[in-house]
Amino acid sequence: MSDETRGREDAAQDAEACAEALESLDRIALDELSLSDLAVDAQDEVREGTEDEGSDAKDASDEAEAEEDDSKDDVQSESASGEETALLGSLPADDSLTRELPGLGSAPAVDETIAMGDIPLPSVPSAREAEARHHKMSPKRRNLMVAGVVAAALVAGGAGYAAWNGYQQEQAAVAAVNAHTMMSVQIGVHAAGLDCSTGSKIPVQVSGQDSDGSSVSETLYVDEHGRGIKLLPGDYTLSIAGSPIAADGTIYTVPTTKAQVSVKSDGQDLSAQASFKLKVPSADTVTDDQIDAAAKYAEEGGASSAAVAKVLQQAATARRDAAVNAMSSREAQAARDADARHKATNLYQLDIPVEWYGKVATWQNGNTLCIYLASDSNTPIVTLVAVRDGESFTPDKGDTVLGAASLGNGYTVYASGPVYPYVVPQTINGRTQDPVSTYPMDTAIDLVELTTGNRYTYSQIKNVLVGKDGKADAATKLETDYLAQILMPSIKAQD
Repeated sequence: MSDETRGREDAAQDAEACAEALESLDRIALDELSLSDLAVDAQDEVREGTEDEGSDAKDASDEAEAEEDDSKDDVQSESASGEETALLGSLPADDSLTRELPGLGSAPAVDETIAMGDIPLPSVPSAREAEARHHKMSPKRRNLMVAGVVAAALVAGGAGYAAWNGYQQEQAAVAAVNAHTMMSVQIGVHAAGLDCSTGSKIPVQVSGQDSDGSSVSETLYVDEHGRGIKLLPGDYTLSIAGSPIAADGTIYTVPTTKAQVSVKSDGQDLSAQASFKLKVPSADTVTDDQIDAAAKYAEEGGASSAAVAKVLQQAATARRDAAVNAMSSREAQAARDADARHKATNLYQLDIPVEWYGKVATWQNGNTLCIYLASDSNTPIVTLVAVRDGESFTPDKGDTVLGAASLGNGYTVYASGPVYPYVVPQTINGRTQDPVSTYPMDTAIDLVELTTGNRYTYSQIKNVLVGKDGKADAATKLETDYLAQILMPSIKAQD
């Protein structure tokens, strides 16, 4: 048989063996490839080599030479142990390194190095030798080698797939655990004066669906920093369910806003998506229903105990009642003040401006009403006179008409008096014979403030708006403008 024919047959056998190995790989155990099989293969190779001697003498000769080389190698390996001492002893001193061990004097040490020249280098087989070895290998052995290579490749691939699959399973397990783990989240809240360590917590209504698809509807509680909510991962709607109660009894207005949030991780800060501001209403406007609702939430979880919730409810009630009483007192006083400020003649009525109340007094003569400085009855601020329509009005000497109000019943009320924003600075600046005795400084300040509504200080009137040289028109406008705002609109015809 020629070498070419034999090569084609070997290639066909290799391909067939590979296909068989792939088809039956799941039935082949790697541990069946034992040393005994390898020994049988070696015998088959020798037998196959003998059978091939007749057909190819040269191949047999090559095989004999290879066997001779192998025999020599075996002999050399057998004698290696016996000759080891001699070989080591015969090495030149320069070819080895020795060291003296502590305590052993000059005893020879084990040579730890071997010169590279003493190591036989492996020889590269020639093309003919490689071809001979290929012919020596039995088909069975080649088949086993191919199967082994395929098995190793598949085992390596299977190991990689197993590692990736294990990682995927681990991640899925972590996700499954997280999906059933309560996550703490923080929201944004602002409630002035609230300290949940002494008051009650803020009830938050939570509704939505968790990661399992289960519906959620519950009331949870957060402190003044928005902490205290724990939820499973999912999508929720948050809103403030009711008012907390501060230690001093403060009740808060409940905001109506709602926030959509998604819980994904533990410690998540949702203040950017869910932020609520609880305002403090006037205490006197708080109702019993608001207090009862806040106390209910405090008892159900906002406070440390039902007893604490009861104390907070009592504080809220007391605070509201005190505010109501104070408001009632203020209203009663305001009514008394309004009555005191209200003045009337036969033809008209008016109210003394609030800004003037307590600082001025009045005298009345028929349909003439004079308002003067409470501390000095000789210092009138404004005098009101009713004049029939069509008749002229002339103010007293030194006074100026400061305004007029038609009653609609055939009369008009005229307001007149000194232009104090002009007169006072001129007096202080020495335009009168004895300015200090005429208008002491305290009186001068009161007169300027009353006639300008405290919109300007005395120093501004004196140094800027009027000045020592006097600007009567500017000063008059200051006073007439103010009276037109606070006094003249209140003058009405008598009922």
